[in-house]
Amino acid sequence: MLSQKQKELCDQNTTDFSDISALFLNCTLKRSPELSHTEGLMKISQAIMEANGVKTEILRPIDHTIASGVYPDMTEQGWDTDDWPEIYKKVKSADILVIGTPIWLGDKSSVCTQVIERLYSSSGDLNAEGQYAYYGRVGGCLVTGNEDGIKHCAMNILYSLQHLGYAIPPQADAGWIGEAGPGPSYLDENGGLANDFTNRNTTFMTWNLMHFARMLKDQGGIPAHGNQRSLWDAGCRFDHPNPEYR
Repeated sequence: MLSQKQKELCDQNTTDFSDISALFLNCTLKRSPELSHTEGLMKISQAIMEANGVKTEILRPIDHTIASGVYPDMTEQGWDTDDWPEIYKKVKSADILVIGTPIWLGDKSSVCTQVIERLYSSSGDLNAEGQYAYYGRVGGCLVTGNEDGIKHCAMNILYSLQHLGYAIPPQADAGWIGEAGPGPSYLDENGGLANDFTNRNTTFMTWNLMHFARMLKDQGGIPAHGNQRSLWDAGCRFDHPNPEYR
């Protein structure tokens, strides 16, 4: 699956990533085991990570019953079923989150929108330092389609992830689009598998995600000063006198 260049980079690596984990959320509209071109591109990134010891998982939200809404568990809001709380456990345990989406009408899929809404539903959770729960994690995205929109989708997804607290490294997105109209898709013959631009960007994205995850884990996450929701809510104002002592 990996090119010779990609294999050489893996072989030359001297950094230990064996304690890093990554979750790929493939926001295709196709249920398993139907062929997903987005997943085909994801598997390139996954293969690079696994070659370097990263524990990975690809999950299709469309295979699950996910309620619409912006609460952590929508069964508490009257829905009969909601699989999101179990998916969120996987999100919380992953050092790296990669969201993949096809392009429809120039935008990310409806499933991708729903996933971001549900990620947002837990954005008020706090970690042990009183920071937002997504702090210390790294995010990226992959996009495929047969029409323009890679950068538009990436812009939306990466903004959303950083707003929730994910760290976004440089070159944190990659994608492939065929010719406008009913051209070949990523995994089709004459599709994107051999496209050097896509392979380069996917490779750079993957290594940058791993490097950022390594740096954040080694330093214990984002330094906890000036960004602790728990202290702010308690009335503390960073670098100013604590109101308790006025």
